[in-house]
Amino acid sequence: MSVNTSGITTVPSLFSAVTLGKIELANRVVMAPLTRVRAGSTGVPGDLMAEYYRQRASVGLIISEGTYPDHGSQGWVGAPGIATDEQAAGWQKVTEAVHAEGGHIFLQIMHAGRATHPDINGGRRILAPSAIAINGKTFTAKGEQPFAIPEAMTTAEIRVAMADFVAAARRAIEAGADGVEIHGANGYLLHQFLSPGANQRTDEYGSSPENRARFVVEVVTAVSEAVGAERVGLRISPEIALADVFETDRDDVLATYGTLVDQLRPLGLAYLSVLHGEPGGELVQQLRQRFDGKLIVNTGFLGGQTTREDAIQLIAADQAEAVVVGRAVIANPDLIERWRHGHPENEPRPELFYAAGPEGYTDYPFLQAA
Repeated sequence: MSVNTSGITTVPSLFSAVTLGKIELANRVVMAPLTRVRAGSTGVPGDLMAEYYRQRASVGLIISEGTYPDHGSQGWVGAPGIATDEQAAGWQKVTEAVHAEGGHIFLQIMHAGRATHPDINGGRRILAPSAIAINGKTFTAKGEQPFAIPEAMTTAEIRVAMADFVAAARRAIEAGADGVEIHGANGYLLHQFLSPGANQRTDEYGSSPENRARFVVEVVTAVSEAVGAERVGLRISPEIALADVFETDRDDVLATYGTLVDQLRPLGLAYLSVLHGEPGGELVQQLRQRFDGKLIVNTGFLGGQTTREDAIQLIAADQAEAVVVGRAVIANPDLIERWRHGHPENEPRPELFYAAGPEGYTDYPFLQAA
């Protein structure tokens, strides 16, 4: 007797292939953009960074740590840049190392906005949507210091920042990156424009959800036109109150981010990455539906380390096409092999996350050496 299987839907596995843009990933684990401060004072990735990323090339996709598009936008000491040809050449070492292992890498472009300090960005101006400082301190080359009051960007300065994103994206692609992720989350510049707490402008870039979303739409659109939308992802973190970017009104959040994804939908981006504590909840899934493209999700530090069981369940429940994983990938360069076969994992060493040198960076053992 024959069985009709036409109505049967196969549930994807965490270890099954998925396509983002034009890239087919071997599995649905995405390495999170993880700050590791190993680029020194020049912001040029070196051999150590290339080795770190090479070791982790078995994940479906690597998203690089946040990389500044111009010197004034550098957000922390030791951050890498993509503002100069020398920095791009350093990233080319990284992309070649990842590709030699059969991996894929997107470079995350991150403008810190007000979340920096003159002792981080070489004494340059601090620019933001509005002249409102973050209430707190940041670590600089001269130790911990209060955040500075930023200058509210003029329309001309907004245009310059957009051009910097575009130039950085072009350099990244020329350096061999498979694509770029635009960082619109975690309290940095683009997130500052989205938030009514950080953006108190009264011009076309503020005062309403549509206007607050405008700059992000313009940046993503311009980058897509420059390098191809299939090479572009966007990361957002609605309702995540980092660096005083408060989004406490759910209706306003939905209006702002709904407008954002509605306008990005026709571009055909590679993916939308959402950091949120409830990836299967109404907000994230409504944004997913309106975006009508591939969604990758990250619960990250919001609920502790993302475990193998968490990741498997997120895919099995069809809450996303891929899962962003951070600390487990830091501690286990061969995480895919460990997770696929249920092997024990190395424990991360958080005291070395932001150190210098190979310790706690490239010295985590692989299975055969454990």
